[in-house]
Amino acid sequence: MKSVKFENGDEMPILGLGTWKSKPGEVYDAVLHALKCGYRHIDCAPIYQNEKEVGKALQKAFKDGIVSREEVFVTSKLWNNAHKKDQVIPALKRTLKDLKLDYLDLYLIHWPVSHKEDKVNISEPGDFLSYDEAPLMETWEGMEEAFHEGLANHVGVSNFNVKHLTEILDNCEVMPEMNQIELHPLLPQDELIEFCHENGVQVTAYSPLGSTDRASAMKKDDEPNLLDNETIKSIAQKHHISPAQVLIAWAIERDTVVIPKSVNESRIRENFKSLDVELNQVDMEKISKLKGPYRFVDGSFWTMEGSPYKMEDLWD
Repeated sequence: MKSVKFENGDEMPILGLGTWKSKPGEVYDAVLHALKCGYRHIDCAPIYQNEKEVGKALQKAFKDGIVSREEVFVTSKLWNNAHKKDQVIPALKRTLKDLKLDYLDLYLIHWPVSHKEDKVNISEPGDFLSYDEAPLMETWEGMEEAFHEGLANHVGVSNFNVKHLTEILDNCEVMPEMNQIELHPLLPQDELIEFCHENGVQVTAYSPLGSTDRASAMKKDDEPNLLDNETIKSIAQKHHISPAQVLIAWAIERDTVVIPKSVNESRIRENFKSLDVELNQVDMEKISKLKGPYRFVDGSFWTMEGSPYKMEDLWD
């Protein structure tokens, strides 16, 4: 499988199975299906509330000889209520316990947004911690400790913009090696990708298919549907593949890691076959002309009235 390479030579498979929105009772089989058909990269997070089941699937796969631990690249993330320096490693150890692993291949700060420790979810402005109460570099120092203790082979961030990344890059001892961000043809984020790659930060694309199955509260009226886009469908018809495969192949062609989510065995296999799809320059140019930008996960849930976070704090 094609991969991206970290500075120390470690490789991360460019295609992974996403587990956001995968329900308990479904994600166990999804992970096993994925590993059996060739996936070697699983993307997780404690806020997805399914890491225990992912861990059971991984142990089953190891026990049955489907894969060894060393063959699977596992990513997880630090949630917003553990951003104080002394909270990072305990949070990571809880994730490791749930996943039944001794270490992660990659650990990310999930959002540049902080909650009070007892507020997994927020319901009012008082549930947040401001930047001054939970400085970004304090959180990053906790991530560096996790790296030094061997609990995570690589550390990085998610949903970070150039300003956030620059603050870490200018002050860190251990470099952030990944930024996981929403990426698809309606939100190509060319400038952010260029900045990341120029500074040795790899990029992972989440919601590559447009996240049509996310909660209705996160959706807007008349939002675009990437899988029904006429340009995407015409390219799919030309190559005798599905629109989803076009979108995944687009991400791979741009040298970004991509983590489509599915719990359906046939779609998991179909998504995996995207590795064999070759989009040509004409295809890529047609896709580049799609109307955008459009952000499906816009972060507005962090910017309620009275919140210390504003939309302009989140995105470039």
